Amino acid sequence: MTSAIKHASDIVVGFAGMTHLGIVSAISVAAKGFKTIGYDSDSQLVGRLSAGQPPIEEPDLDDLLRANGARQAFTNDLSRLAECDIVYISYDVPTDDRGQSDLSPIVGIIEAVAKALRPDGILVILCQVPPGFTRGVRAVPPERLYYQVETLVFGRAMARALQPERTIIGCADSDAPLEPRYKALLSAFGCPLIPMSYESAELCKIAINCCLVSSISVANTLAELCENIGAEWSEIVPALKLDARIGPSAYLSPGLGIAGGNLERDLATVIALSERFDTDAGVVRAWIDNSRRRRDWVRGAITTALLREKPEATIAVWGLAYKENTHSIKNSPSVATIMGLPETRFVAHDPVVQASAISHARLTGVDSPLAALEGADALMILTPWPAYRRVGVADISRTMRGRIVIDPYRLLDPRAAAAAGLDYYTLGSRHNPSAGTL
Repeated sequence: MTSAIKHASDIVVGFAGMTHLGIVSAISVAAKGFKTIGYDSDSQLVGRLSAGQPPIEEPDLDDLLRANGARQAFTNDLSRLAECDIVYISYDVPTDDRGQSDLSPIVGIIEAVAKALRPDGILVILCQVPPGFTRGVRAVPPERLYYQVETLVFGRAMARALQPERTIIGCADSDAPLEPRYKALLSAFGCPLIPMSYESAELCKIAINCCLVSSISVANTLAELCENIGAEWSEIVPALKLDARIGPSAYLSPGLGIAGGNLERDLATVIALSERFDTDAGVVRAWIDNSRRRRDWVRGAITTALLREKPEATIAVWGLAYKENTHSIKNSPSVATIMGLPETRFVAHDPVVQASAISHARLTGVDSPLAALEGADALMILTPWPAYRRVGVADISRTMRGRIVIDPYRLLDPRAAAAAGLDYYTLGSRHNPSAGTL
């Protein structure tokens, strides 16, 4: 049956779960010329997608959704997945605040989709699962079961989905050729295909995130040192990126700790596996400790600069989401900072997150960044939304009552902020008003 399939237009690809990952993946596959069917049990969500109104924000996503036209369909009828050659499981894995995952919903949807699959249908697990999970799936024969590593990055999801650096594929037998229809689908993206065992692929995703966390931890540790010895982290980073062992794409921006849930989940998985098999995970625990320490940087800075002398101050907050281009506030440094100061009055703006989503008695929301500044004694920029870069420091200085700006992500120009008379604090800078020297 599969030998007759020669063109992308002959292959039908399904996605079970119209999550951020599922929507982006389905749109990117349709953009490559494949017919796609996106399934979700939420009829309202299906209706929005069918009307061209996706519930997520990503550059180019809306335009691609419209351009895909008839190649792309959305449904809440599970039986329609029987039309598909390949079906991806793209539901999110529920994860709690400690990084612990509940895999039971994923097991349930795999079993339901497997019953709907046609006899020669291929099942691909796209959501992130721990090592050992895929080989334990019995609902589909191993020769038609794959695990594919997802590399979703909020804010750059469409670009990465359409032009991936590589595709990592977990297989029952990594020496066996990929099923022809599945290989044809993956080959349409024009990147290297890297087959490996299920377990290697599942751990590979964790390894990628561990390397990312390692870079973040190095940046945070040394940026903190910069603030105390008169060094400037922003001057050091270009030199590091020119080292071939580190590279120009290395993630070396200091931040406010790990957030969002995915990285935390992977670190929890590594610790759990290390305890099970009696291996060393000391470095992972150190990363977690470093993350917790950096999470408190903003609270420490604003307490020292303002709240110790003026506890009744009003503070403007720009950004509530855990990062730009997402609605999620899971493990958000901004929310953690606000909740850690229960007696402080905050006036917040975020392009997509409503202040009402946060249970803080003295938090109110406004519709624009400048509106948040009116009557404020300080500004904290806690999510690096691009729109905040476009606000002039002169407008900030003119609108805000106070002079203090806490900008950990360096969205504003430090020299311009100083020239405007602002007391400007950012991560890793010797120019912070409270910075030390050797």
